[in-house]
Amino acid sequence: MITRVLFFSVLRDITGHEEITWQMPEGASVADLLDSLYRRWPKLEDWDSSLLVAVDLTYVKKTELLHPQCEVALMPPVQGG
Repeated sequence: MITRVLFFSVLRDITGHEEITWQMPEGASVADLLDSLYRRWPKLEDWDSSLLVAVDLTYVKKTELLHPQCEVALMPPVQGG
């Protein structure tokens, strides 16, 4: 299934992309997607413990299952001041 992945802030710098389409097998979870992205861009994994993930504009846990044509947004923690 095709998934649209959006990268924000420093994650965009790491990947060199604002967004990509990514092929995932049926029944894949957010964790599965992250694992495959970490293999492509190992520096992304440095952010794993603090990564914010939204699927179709809703924040989710890594156990969330993906569905065809979903949009996954990956964001570093929000900083304010």
